[in-house]
Amino acid sequence: MKLLSDVRVLDLTRLYPGPFCTMMMADMGAEVIKIESPGEGDYMRDMGPAPEGGDSLYFKLLNRNKKSMTLNLKAKGAAQVFLRLAAEADVIVEGFRPGVVDSLGVGYKDVCQVNPDIVYCSITGYGQEGPCSKRAGHDLNYIALAGILGITGNAGSAPAIPGVQIGDVGGGALMGLSAVLAALYARERGQGGRYLDIAMLDGLVSWLPLAMAEVFAGNSVVRGGAALNGGLACYHVYETADAKHMTLAALEQKFWQAFCQAVTRDDLCELQYQPDQAALKKELAKIFKSRTRSEWEETFANVDACCEPVLDLVEVGRHPQVRARGMVSGNSLGCPIRIQGEEMAVTDAPALGCHTVEVLSENGFSETEIATLREKGIV
Repeated sequence: MKLLSDVRVLDLTRLYPGPFCTMMMADMGAEVIKIESPGEGDYMRDMGPAPEGGDSLYFKLLNRNKKSMTLNLKAKGAAQVFLRLAAEADVIVEGFRPGVVDSLGVGYKDVCQVNPDIVYCSITGYGQEGPCSKRAGHDLNYIALAGILGITGNAGSAPAIPGVQIGDVGGGALMGLSAVLAALYARERGQGGRYLDIAMLDGLVSWLPLAMAEVFAGNSVVRGGAALNGGLACYHVYETADAKHMTLAALEQKFWQAFCQAVTRDDLCELQYQPDQAALKKELAKIFKSRTRSEWEETFANVDACCEPVLDLVEVGRHPQVRARGMVSGNSLGCPIRIQGEEMAVTDAPALGCHTVEVLSENGFSETEIATLREKGIV
C-alpha cells in the first residue's frame, strides 16, 4: 500500500509547476484527477515534440500516474459538479491567477462549504497579494526578479538563462508539494484543512541564503564573481583538449590536495585560496586543456577530488549512476523519491478526458446525469 494511496487530489493546474507537483503525489500513490477543459485540455498537450503522435512528450513526462476528466469550469452548472467532487477530495491544487477560482465558484471558501478538511494549494508566480500578484509571468521573469538570473553566467557577459525551469520546479512545484504534505500531516493530527499560498518568486528568494549573506554583510555579489559562482578557481568549469568540459568543486582542502596530486602539481596545494584567483584559474585552464574529457574521466575515476564531466542530455541517460537508479528508461523519467518498501510504478499520462465517466460515477453521478452534463457541454 503506497504512502498516499488513500489521498484523492483534484488537479486544476496546467503547463509545468502544478503538474510537476501533483505528479510527485501520484508517484507516491495519490489518486490524482487532472481536470481539463473539454476539447482543449492542458496547453502542454500541444507543446514540444510528439514523435509518437498524439500528446507531446512534454505532457507525458509531467502527467504520469494521473487520471484525466474534462470539465468546463466556465459553463453554468460546472461549479456544482466540481464541488461534488471536492466534497470527497483531500487535496486541490490550482495554478490560476489570484481571484480566478473564486470567480468560477470553486475557490477555497466555496470548497470549505462542502469539505472543511480540504487542503487547498494555490501555486502562482507572485502569491495572492502584493503589487505584482495579478501580473502574468513565466520562469524567466521569476528568476529575474529573485536576483538569480542576475548572478548567473560569466563575469562581463549577459545573464545566462538556465537550461531548466528552476522557478517552476524548485520555487513552485516542490514548495507546493512540501506544503501539501505538511498540511496533510497536520490534518491527520486533528488540525483540519488548510489554504496554502505558494508563490514561485517567494520560493526562489528563499534559495538565496549564501548570496544574501554576502549582501547582508555589506559585500557585493556580481555575476561570475561570487565564491561559488565562478570566483574560486577550485570551484569552476574548465575546457578540455577536445572542446568539452570538466567541473572542479574541490572546496575542502582534502579534495583540493587529492586533485593536485592527481594532476601531479603538488606546488598548487598551498594556493587554493590565494588572493589572485585569476592567476590560479589560468593555470588550471592550462592543465585541463592538456587532455581530453574522457582522459580526465579516467584520471579521476578513483580519485575523491569532486571532479566530474559536463554531460550532454544523451550522455545523462547513459550514465551508469543514472541508469542504476532507474532515472531514465526509454522515453520516461523515474521518480527521484526512494522510500523503503515502496515501489514507484509508472503508468502513462492519460488521454484527454478518458476517466471522466469513471470519476463521475465513483462520485455518485448517475448515467442520466452524466449524459445530461455531456449534452450541456459541461464535461
